[in-house]
Order: sequence, then C-alpha cells, then structure tokens
Amino acid sequence: MDLVGGCRAFVSVSETGSFTAGAALARIPQPVASRRIAALERHFGERLFDRSTRRARLTPFGRDMLPSAQRLVQLADTMEHDAKRARLRPMRVAVPDTCGVRELAELAAEARALEVHLEFRAAPPAERAELVRTQEVRAALTAVPAGEGVWSVPLGLAAVAPPAGRVVHLETLRTGRSGGPRRRVWIQPEDDVPHVRDRVLRVRDAVGLPPAQVVVAGSLTSAAAEVFGSADLVVCSAAQAVELGLHWRPIGELDLARGFAVAAALGEDADRLRTVLRAAVGRCLGAEEAA
Repeated sequence: MDLVGGCRAFVSVSETGSFTAGAALARIPQPVASRRIAALERHFGERLFDRSTRRARLTPFGRDMLPSAQRLVQLADTMEHDAKRARLRPMRVAVPDTCGVRELAELAAEARALEVHLEFRAAPPAERAELVRTQEVRAALTAVPAGEGVWSVPLGLAAVAPPAGRVVHLETLRTGRSGGPRRRVWIQPEDDVPHVRDRVLRVRDAVGLPPAQVVVAGSLTSAAAEVFGSADLVVCSAAQAVELGLHWRPIGELDLARGFAVAAALGEDADRLRTVLRAAVGRCLGAEEAA
C-alpha cells in the first residue's frame, strides 16, 4: 500500500475535520482520500476516524497514530525538497581550455533541458583526470589517442599567410629548403600529450628539423602571439584556426588528431556526456565523432 499517501490523507482529514476539505488540502479527489484512509485502517487493523457523526472525528487509536503520521508526512516532504535540490546541484565537468564560451553555454542549455545543471572548469589534459580522482569535479573530458576516444578532432598547422599547397609538409620548414628565417612549429598545452606531441617530434627528427624548431608553448595565447608576429605555425584544429583568423592545412607527413573520452566517478554522469549530450560536447571540442 501507499503508506505515505495514506498518512498524508489521514493528516489532512484530521486537520480539517472533513473528508471533503481534507481531500482538497491534500490535493486529491475525495473518493481517493477515503480509499487511502480505508486502506490505512485495514493495514493497521483499527479505525482512525469515527464515521458516526457528520464531522471526521479521530478515534482514540487515530489520536495515538496521528503524531507518527505527521512525522512521516513531514519526512516525505523533506525528502521531496532534498531531491529537488539535489537535481539542481551542478555537475562540475573539467574541460579543455580550447572549448569556446558559446559552445559551452549551448551545452549547458541543452543539459538544463534534461534537468542536468553543468558547471565547467577549464584545465590542461593531465590535470583534468586528476580532478576526477580527487573528486573536485564529477566528470572530465580526458585526452586519449584518437582511435580510443568518443570524439576525434583532426589537427594540422595554421599560419598567418595562406600555405601554398593543400597540406603543409614539415620537411619544407628546413632552413636550407625554405631559404628564409627558421619557422618554428608551436605545440599548445592541449596537445602536450604523448599521442600527439611525440608523433610530431618523431616526424621532426625524421625530416631533419633541429629540436628547437618544434616548441611546446606555455599557452595557446602565447603560441598564437608568436605566430601573429612571424611566419611560425601552430598545431591546432581547423575550428581554432578560424577563431584565431589563421590559415589551416593538414600536416603532410602524418594524420594527426586529438581524442577525447569521459572519466567520471559515477557511470550515469559519464553516460549522459557520452550519449544524450554527445553531439553538444562534440561541438565544444570541435570534434568529429570517432568510429
């Protein structure tokens, strides 16, 4: 039986002295209130109300049971309030610094329609996974090899001047080949992970570029500043290049991409981001979904 519903009808009728008024107070039809109280009486094996008079008067048993019923109804109301507050508690998610404000706002709005309230904390790749481990966030978009992720973001090289060809080959950046100032390649912090950085460094060594010609920047802003003031290039996504007003091309020697997965303390949090919010998360990352 519905013990809480029965007690709520019992308390409402006892407060008003009328089955009709009590049902209105409990916001249920009068026949429903009567059935719930009758079920409660059958459950306890005693009458709660004396129905021989026009008013709903408590029996001695009813008076004894009323305080417990009131406590149960009050506790149920408190639980309902706590549940609503818990649903509104923000879910903190660690995201890459590369996510744009508009895309994050659209993700938050889409999540809110599902009664999920998101807050974001931008952090570099290594820190995002640590934030989940220390429970400072409930979930994080973690950096993984592109083939292992839920989302994949193709990477290339971007510069102020439009490149001559459809791709940029790192070997063309050798000083002897270009005949001009040495052009550096900047790797931003989001790509300072083995599955991206090390692949670029291997190609650097294979084509004969000196180590100082491929540099890990302290931030995307500092990398972009170097590019704006020179002929240097930055490793980035096509979406980032558009945002920065740079010309983007794929890298000729390798197929490079970021991969992103979800780490979360609770499986249901990870599932929300991977499934119902998958497309919105992908837009924040500038991603193509991984196979």
